[in-house]
Amino acid sequence: MPPTWQPRGVGETRGTMLRRALRRRCPICGAKPIFDGWFGLRNRCPGCNFSFEREEGYWVGAMIANIAVAEALFGLLFVGGILVTYPDVPWTRLGAAGVILMIGLPIAFYPLSKMLWLWLDLAYIHPVDADDLSANDRR
Repeated sequence: MPPTWQPRGVGETRGTMLRRALRRRCPICGAKPIFDGWFGLRNRCPGCNFSFEREEGYWVGAMIANIAVAEALFGLLFVGGILVTYPDVPWTRLGAAGVILMIGLPIAFYPLSKMLWLWLDLAYIHPVDADDLSANDRR
């Protein structure tokens, strides 16, 4: 193997990886499909063989981010609803909207939170290297 050869995906820009992650593709090589259904992220990328779970408990950060986004949007909805409708606040409708948001948003945002967490890790914390793609071929 020549010394200049690198597996596909090593050295990708952060912007390229983010665009791929937002489209639910592998941030490293852009391959799809990497999800089995809405919730099931495959163990490895079908294109570059990158292991998505980089260590045990890896997805805890994605779950925390998912819940934080839902809580922040709930807070904005609740406080905004009170401010807009004060003094005749429709508490029942505001509460129902909050319940729907707190149930629906984490479900809808779950795959994206995983992809954004993976991108954040790859882009800023633990960049990918040739060892992460050791089973990669020269495609």
